[in-house]
Amino acid sequence: MSYAIIAVGGKQYRVREGERLLVDRVVGVEDGATFAPPVLLVGGNGATSIAPADVTVTAKVVAQQKGPKIRIGKYKKRTGYKRHTGFRASLTQIEIESIGAGKKSAKATAEPKAAAEPKAAAEPKPVKASAPAAVGVPEGYADMKVAEIKQAVATWDRASLEAALSHETAHGNRKGAIAALEAALAEEAN
Repeated sequence: MSYAIIAVGGKQYRVREGERLLVDRVVGVEDGATFAPPVLLVGGNGATSIAPADVTVTAKVVAQQKGPKIRIGKYKKRTGYKRHTGFRASLTQIEIESIGAGKKSAKATAEPKAAAEPKAAAEPKPVKASAPAAVGVPEGYADMKVAEIKQAVATWDRASLEAALSHETAHGNRKGAIAALEAALAEEAN
């Protein structure tokens, strides 16, 4: 493999074996330690693969260092306003040791076997039971959405509206449904 694109510190870098580069500070890694950054793309020899699972890049931390000093000056004429500040980035120098196929772990080999098992052997998911309908509540009310309730209230009688309102305040407590039921009851009263 000729090159790889890796992600370190939220930025992407094109790297080759033996190459040294400065990246944003890698936190939690000591000098001389190695780490494996995520591989986004591997290319070379006419073949390119995106996000290969079997390829790893090994990088060694050479040193933690500071970047060049950047001076920032602000000035506004005829006002006496002057401000000076500076900035030095915290950087890590890394060296790419190897780009190649990594060893498959026991976890990686166990996953395909689990996926090969038939899905019928898995336990069925429990079905959410709807709340029992109170006496006088229109049929299927517990499964209705607020928009469906708003449309259906025009056809219900007063007893059904009151039963649905009491059911809603006890079980669902959906503001839109309660408002629609109260509005329908107010129209019935007029």
